[in-house]
Amino acid sequence: MMNMLNKENSTVSRAWEATLRKTHAAKKRANSIFGTIALANATATNTTTTTTTNAVEDNDKNCTISEAAYFTEKILPNGEYYKGQWCDNFPEGQGKYYWIDGCMYVGEWHKGKTMGRGRFRWPSGATYEGEFKSGYMDGTGTYVGSNGDTYKGQWVMNLKHGNGIEYYANGDWYEGEWRRGLRYGIGKYQWHNKNHYDGEWKNGVIHGNGCFVWINGDQYDGCWEDGMPKGNGTYQLSDGSFYVGYWSKEENEQNGTYHPSESSSNDVEWDPKIVYNQLADCKISPGEKVPILPSQKRLAISYSSNNAEKSRRPSIDGRGSLVLERPFDKMNLWDENDNDFNSFEMSRQLDCEFYGVNPAESNYKFNPVLPLKVPKPGNRQGETISVGHKNYELMLNLQLGIRHSVGRPAPPTSLDLKASAFDPKKKIWTRFPPEGSKYTPPHQSCEFKWKDYTPVVFRSLRKLFKVDPADYMLSICGNDALRELSSPGKSGSFFYLTDDDIYMIKTMKKAEVKVFLKMLAAYYNHVRSFENSLVIKYYGLHCVKVTGAIQKKVRFVIMGNLLRSEYTIHTRFDLKGSSLGRVTNKPESEINSTTILKDLDLNFIFKLQKAWFHKFCWQINRDCEFLEQVRTMDYSLLVGLHFREISSNGKLIPCEKRDPRNESSSLHSRSTSDQLLLDLERQANMVLGANMPARVERTIRKPECELQLVGEQTGEYYKVILSFGIIDILQDYDITKKLEHAYKSIQYDPTSISAVDPKLYSKRFRDFIFKAFTEDT
Repeated sequence: MMNMLNKENSTVSRAWEATLRKTHAAKKRANSIFGTIALANATATNTTTTTTTNAVEDNDKNCTISEAAYFTEKILPNGEYYKGQWCDNFPEGQGKYYWIDGCMYVGEWHKGKTMGRGRFRWPSGATYEGEFKSGYMDGTGTYVGSNGDTYKGQWVMNLKHGNGIEYYANGDWYEGEWRRGLRYGIGKYQWHNKNHYDGEWKNGVIHGNGCFVWINGDQYDGCWEDGMPKGNGTYQLSDGSFYVGYWSKEENEQNGTYHPSESSSNDVEWDPKIVYNQLADCKISPGEKVPILPSQKRLAISYSSNNAEKSRRPSIDGRGSLVLERPFDKMNLWDENDNDFNSFEMSRQLDCEFYGVNPAESNYKFNPVLPLKVPKPGNRQGETISVGHKNYELMLNLQLGIRHSVGRPAPPTSLDLKASAFDPKKKIWTRFPPEGSKYTPPHQSCEFKWKDYTPVVFRSLRKLFKVDPADYMLSICGNDALRELSSPGKSGSFFYLTDDDIYMIKTMKKAEVKVFLKMLAAYYNHVRSFENSLVIKYYGLHCVKVTGAIQKKVRFVIMGNLLRSEYTIHTRFDLKGSSLGRVTNKPESEINSTTILKDLDLNFIFKLQKAWFHKFCWQINRDCEFLEQVRTMDYSLLVGLHFREISSNGKLIPCEKRDPRNESSSLHSRSTSDQLLLDLERQANMVLGANMPARVERTIRKPECELQLVGEQTGEYYKVILSFGIIDILQDYDITKKLEHAYKSIQYDPTSISAVDPKLYSKRFRDFIFKAFTEDT
């Protein structure tokens, strides 16, 4: 490979163009796995693809003419070293790079990224040789671990994905299909003792239909679940006897018949437990983890001007001069502007989920020995909207409109509303000129129009939720300004908080307003029927239309702030029950009390007292039935935790583990009778989901386990105050979500994505919530 480095520039150019051809081939192959769904006809798609490809090739050729690759050696101040072809400030073509930690890459480069064929070596002695794309092991390649494990097959973004065979150091081997780093699909696994299984796999374990054959001739052929026989199956002994029926580890579910052969010496009452005991000894080799992914490696390369680089040309013998350069920045091996896979965010997510990038011994999620610490306090959320803020006039308009709507004289509000009250056409427009009018006061803002949607309904909702009109106006329209959250939500909406944190205001799209008005009658009847409903409370729906040349419309809804509490909220979780993308992409050092953690960050099981747990389960079922009825999805359970016992150094103090044998004594182990009376009084006034005393049990995740939503229990408990409720209920399963479901189902397990049918979403949501919340026994 290194002999190519001394060839003439024409040879270099040809090699570089060959690299580009391989790059385009890799893109086409990647698009077959992660490609976008085109709605246009096939002819238009082919034409667009051809045009785009030709444009890219033309640009690359222009670069070749203006910036010819040349050979150089670079010793960097931090001790790293590069030797090979160079073009336009980046490695280009063939080259070798040494990192100071002992890692080394030899192979093809394109614009500073490992691209094409190459070989990566780790300090441990592990190696990968094969295809790369944008810094990832991607294509066909062979990984040889430091312990001798060897995988040869297909890769996508550092993950075994496709067909491949892996030989393990203990003598086992597997050949078959892989998906995102795990055995998934049809495959054969043979143990070193010659026992083997041939059949279906899911998430790295035997799951589906398959046949297990023992070296003595016995075999089981049938259904499997989580590595054990479950369902209909037949076990045939080597002497000709067989057992057929329904298999299960639970004796009350086991049902079958034993048919002995004429030569059999076994009893008629042959016990299927024998099979489960035999399988318990057949462990699947986990394989060696990649110590650090190639896509995580950085190049310490200076960023100099094009002119400076052009002046450095190879000498007559083709060798470049030795140069020392000052690193200007750390350059990623992948291009952050490359949108093929949204590489940056996706790589972090996949690497963490499937390869455990952070060592288990240094991550509290994986190591039960490490103590838990309370997240550092975050700054008060939001930026105060004061004079000069871009949305200052919008805030004034909003406050003027709310004051007008709530303060406007109206007949006594009844909770029994006619169907006509929910008509979307029931809306009131009011003009607010700066000089004032018969119905509106003068103001210092620009002229605007104010719209109230179904005002009678929202007036009744505020009465139903026991909201005092004067207090409502004071919170939103008082002397204290609103606060705007620093960044819009995922939907593109902006959020505003009142100064007292009681109310949250969210901007809405026109489509969302239509969905809300369509479901408003069902929402009203639901929250009226179930006073303990966990569904978020809505208090008003309005629109501000700025008149003049801009003609800007801003629609917004006013709702309750679920996590407003007299207690400090230390940790927040947003839980959906899905796994794809449900992890917070922040290092632990940047997580504070205002960070919203997600499903794959969850490291607790919430323990509710028996009576409250049954109320919780009943209400979750009723709320999900309502959300199914109105055909919405993508909602989540927002949970806030206040830890009651924290040491001076910020560590959480576990409470004593409760012994069921001494339950009577532990219930009354309070330090004082005053504390007992205080707790009893709090429970008497307690509302489901608001400031509820409870306990949480710490859980530990397995780094190698894919998409583990609820970790393993540790028996380590903490006293907490819980606040929770269901949010984001206004997303209906429209054509956009159906397309998202179809698109993502091509790449991922359809059950792991958020965009699914409302009925399936509801079932998955409940199944997950009832695992995350349990009865405190």
